[in-house]
Amino acid sequence: QVQLVESGGGLVQAGGSLRLSCAASERTFSSSAMGWFRQAPGKEREFVAAISWSDDSIYYADSVKGRFTISRDNAKNTIYLQMSGLKPEDTAVYYCAAGSRVATMPRYFGSWGQGTQVTVSP
Repeated sequence: QVQLVESGGGLVQAGGSLRLSCAASERTFSSSAMGWFRQAPGKEREFVAAISWSDDSIYYADSVKGRFTISRDNAKNTIYLQMSGLKPEDTAVYYCAAGSRVATMPRYFGSWGQGTQVTVSP
């Protein structure tokens, strides 16, 4: 199972930017589809972005399209989520996940990180 560790969360004002990173422990990372999800208090975990192992398939939630960018560096076993134009409604715990196929539903991802908090102030 892939071990995942997120970093880069924090407090930012609306309109600001943050870059989240997710480091994987396994060499199999390079053949895994990767995704970012988020969960706000009292809400279900929701899809944010996903990328295939070869970068030829990338998906975004409509709510973040045009503001967030997912990328991966297989040589570093790391994926990134560049977030710009942040809004208070982006406040949530952000999780990275690894799976065998690129997808938008959590059930297709078998490995999860512990999450990193992103807070956007008005």
